[in-house]
Amino acid sequence: MEYQLAEIFESLQGEGRNAGRPCVFVRFAGCNFGCSWCDTDFSRRFAATEEEIVREALSHRPRSVILTGGEPTAVPGMEPLVDLLKEAGFWIAVETNGSAAPGWLERVDYVACSPKAEYPDRIALGKADEVRVVASSPAVAGFCREVRGRIAATDWYVSPCDRGGEIDFATAKEVLSQLDGWSLSVQLHKLLGFR
Repeated sequence: MEYQLAEIFESLQGEGRNAGRPCVFVRFAGCNFGCSWCDTDFSRRFAATEEEIVREALSHRPRSVILTGGEPTAVPGMEPLVDLLKEAGFWIAVETNGSAAPGWLERVDYVACSPKAEYPDRIALGKADEVRVVASSPAVAGFCREVRGRIAATDWYVSPCDRGGEIDFATAKEVLSQLDGWSLSVQLHKLLGFR
C-alpha cells in the first residue's frame, strides 16, 4: 500500500507532555478539517509504502515516531504501518484531531488529541493520553469544559494560536484563567527555532 505524505523528518517534539523528546515525524498529507488559522503545511509531496516509511524512520537515530498530519486517522490502511513500526521497535505516538477512533489507535503507545472548537460536533475519540486545544478565541474555554466531559485523558493543555507568525499568548492566558486542571502548552519548536 502507498501512503500520501507531506514529509518525514527528525526533530524534537515541540509541545505537550513529551516536549523535548527526540522523534521521527511522519506527516501524512491531507486533513478532514479546514481551520482558518492552521499553521501546518500538509500538502502532498510524495507517496511511500509502509516498508519505505519504516526504512526511512530507521535511518534516523530516535526510536520514537510521531504519526501526524494533516490527519492520520483519516488515512486508510494504517494497521500494516503501525504493525511494522512496532516490529521495528518504535515507540509510536499519534497526533489527531479526534474526529475518528479507528481500532489501530489501541496499538500505539501515545495519543495526543487536539479537538477543534470550530468543529465541536466532530469529536469521535473517547480517550487519549493528552488533549491539546488551540485557543483560537476566548470562547474556547467553554469548548474545553465540554471536551473534558467527552474525552478521557490524563493531561489537558491549552495552546496559543499562531496567527501568521504572531503567537497569541494573551488569548491562551485568558482561556486558562477560566479553567481548572489545564496547563499551557507552547510550541517550543517555534519559540526556539527548530523544525
